[in-house]
Amino acid sequence: MLETTWFVLWGVLWAVYFMLDGFDLGLGILKPFLARNEEEHRIVMNTMGPFWDGNEVWLLTAGGATFAAFPGTYAVMFSALYTPLMLLLFALILRGISYEFREKEDVGWWRKTWDTSHFVGSLLPALLLGVAFANIFAGIPIDREGIFHGNLLTLLNPYGLAGGVFFVLLFSVHGALWLANKAEGALRERAQHTIRVLWIALTIVAVAFLAFTWFATSLWQNLLARPFLLLLPAVAVAGLLGTRLFVARRELWKAWFASCATIVGSTLFGVAGLYPALLPSSLDPSYSRTAFNTQSSPLTLSIMLGVALVMVPVVIAYQSWVYYRFKDPVTVKSLALEDLY
Repeated sequence: MLETTWFVLWGVLWAVYFMLDGFDLGLGILKPFLARNEEEHRIVMNTMGPFWDGNEVWLLTAGGATFAAFPGTYAVMFSALYTPLMLLLFALILRGISYEFREKEDVGWWRKTWDTSHFVGSLLPALLLGVAFANIFAGIPIDREGIFHGNLLTLLNPYGLAGGVFFVLLFSVHGALWLANKAEGALRERAQHTIRVLWIALTIVAVAFLAFTWFATSLWQNLLARPFLLLLPAVAVAGLLGTRLFVARRELWKAWFASCATIVGSTLFGVAGLYPALLPSSLDPSYSRTAFNTQSSPLTLSIMLGVALVMVPVVIAYQSWVYYRFKDPVTVKSLALEDLY
């Protein structure tokens, strides 16, 4: 029971991370194409400025939960996926310092360098996370000892790359929706146009990825064995359709929350389809790392569950306050404040 509880928590933590950090990763991807001048660059930066580092707390929490609850999976994952995970880490570091370093010098080449760093530090994590999770859904070539039989190119297979493209488009739409809510004037209109264009591409890729998933993985078969779990892809589809409907009605906050439903539904669809595997083996299912052969002791799981039940609501309360405190749109007038990027 504790193993299953922690498996569910593991999936929820990843879903919350993608939902929250997804919009600022998407904004980082879109900023070079949406911001036409220095003023607009600063507006885009400050629409995510108060939130991005708090959003990444959920990445640390998801990684920490994997380490604490399923150390056997954590060990194999960081061995098999070492290269993409290190690339992800370096990209996130690059993105983090770009927020601060960009404003240190009022020189064109300096700001262009850090704008490029921010773009790379946003695009690469979105792509790598999609590639990594798609490969996990399909199965990683690991043997009985957890040794990875392959290299980075092994992970860059057609299904893995399809997952990467899906994540990039999903986060880009999510980020454009956030900007449409937080900006004004021409930048807001540009964001709304981008949403309409990218939504079409996202829908096509999403349908193709779901169809590809049927042949490349056993996710659909596992969900069909527990039909009530089909609610999860239904939520994702409803969120995707709702996003376009609310954008057409210019109900942009509703559209953003519909996008949240798409991200959460998609993530939990994949996680539920994996159960009880955390890291399936494509060589032999018996080599898979699951919630029942890599878990910590019952005492550790019990203590960690108690900690999670106390601390996660604290994090949620704090982040809710931050989102409420900075709920207003970022305007040209507000850029005059000294503590803005």
